[in-house]
Amino acid sequence: MHALGYVLGFASLAVGIAGVVLPVLPGSVLLVVGAALIAWADGFRHVGWGTVILSAVMGALIWAVDLAAAALGARVAKASKWAVIGASVGLLVGLFLGLPGIILGPAVGAIAFEYLHDPDTRRALRAGTGAFIGFLLGSVVKVALAMVVVGVIVLKLVL
Repeated sequence: MHALGYVLGFASLAVGIAGVVLPVLPGSVLLVVGAALIAWADGFRHVGWGTVILSAVMGALIWAVDLAAAALGARVAKASKWAVIGASVGLLVGLFLGLPGIILGPAVGAIAFEYLHDPDTRRALRAGTGAFIGFLLGSVVKVALAMVVVGVIVLKLVL
């Protein structure tokens, strides 16, 4: 039974890593579930409650980065509040359009809302570029946080 817990736990971690990049999968939740399953399979000897709680905190951070990255990228590009709202709306709409929508939705939303607010094409494109860069940087941060979770668990098991 313990072997099954390890297999399910590591499978959950692997799918969780994919899920932090592909929003179709609940990556942060799967990382926490994986940590809990491995801790249970281990009898909480090496991977204890502290590691599970750390995984939950990191999962919450991943979720927050996911929500804020594109909007913050648009804001850093000196976009108006309309572009920031557009990036958020673009992300929500993009979720229903598959991977291309997820990747391009924030940029398209920022461009559209910025252009509707102020029909300056250059400014709208700058806002969209900021949203896209924010999405990419957010993805890098989310993967890094997911790797920290996996790394801590593996270190706890090995050491």
